[in-house]
Amino acid sequence: MIYDCIIVGGGIAGLQAAIQLGRYSIHKVLVIDAGEGRSTICRNYHNILGFPDGISGEEIRRRGRAHAEATGIEFCTDRIISAKKEGVLFTLSGNKNKLYQSRTLLLATGITDRYPNIPGLRDALGMSIYICPDCDGYEIENKRTVIMGSGVTGAGMANILAKRASEMIYINHDQAEVTSELRDKLSQKGVHYMEEAITEVESDDRGMITAVKLANGAAVEAERGFIAFGGNQVHSELAQQFGAQIEDNKHVEADGRSRMSSVPNLWIAGDIGLHSEQAAVAMGDGLLSAIWINKALHQMKK
Repeated sequence: MIYDCIIVGGGIAGLQAAIQLGRYSIHKVLVIDAGEGRSTICRNYHNILGFPDGISGEEIRRRGRAHAEATGIEFCTDRIISAKKEGVLFTLSGNKNKLYQSRTLLLATGITDRYPNIPGLRDALGMSIYICPDCDGYEIENKRTVIMGSGVTGAGMANILAKRASEMIYINHDQAEVTSELRDKLSQKGVHYMEEAITEVESDDRGMITAVKLANGAAVEAERGFIAFGGNQVHSELAQQFGAQIEDNKHVEADGRSRMSSVPNLWIAGDIGLHSEQAAVAMGDGLLSAIWINKALHQMKK
């Protein structure tokens, strides 16, 4: 089977692209998804148009897949481990050596956030512990907030968000170095700085953080939290295998209008792209990519 388009990644960007491609009614499209990604972590997006009370990433994915399937889009569960371009065709190899081929390819493989395996952290992550200050800075207004992070990455997050919280504590879990200049900025903004390993995060049955326990035996009460450990993995490995232009931060360069990469007929959508990492931006990326993929396929089929 040679598909017109394969989409690698079934998150928000990949699903929006699939829905748009399905609505053209003429293309054979496959979405290959490993079932992971940032959208599986977020349990309550609050900044998406039409959902003032929030919606979980899992629910968006469920609805998005059903929407795409209704237009004829195929889905399979696999992890693509290698890829190459042979002539005009893209060939992908899955986790069990299954091969997939397509005329066009959209990579929507996203990012994996790095954070330590602290007991209780996942129970509140995506509900009352957040990752993105642009998405969820609003959620900590007038709340006692703990930033859990590492060195200058966590300090930078605390510096950005300090004025939004009623009280802010930055716990440098790794005790990585923070410059004296940055420490002074945090102090001036009233941020309480601590260098101590976190041993547990406590939350209630709704996923609302209540306290952070430290290795020294102390417990820091909290109403909200952020994580900022740095070292997030950008899943641009497949794009690199095709020779696409990759920036120093591992994000993939793509045309601002079409979202096509430097490799012909290879598109980029979502958080692996070189832009703000937002769910709504990922939707826009997916839509733009699909529009231009459709144009390219029309040219191929003339």
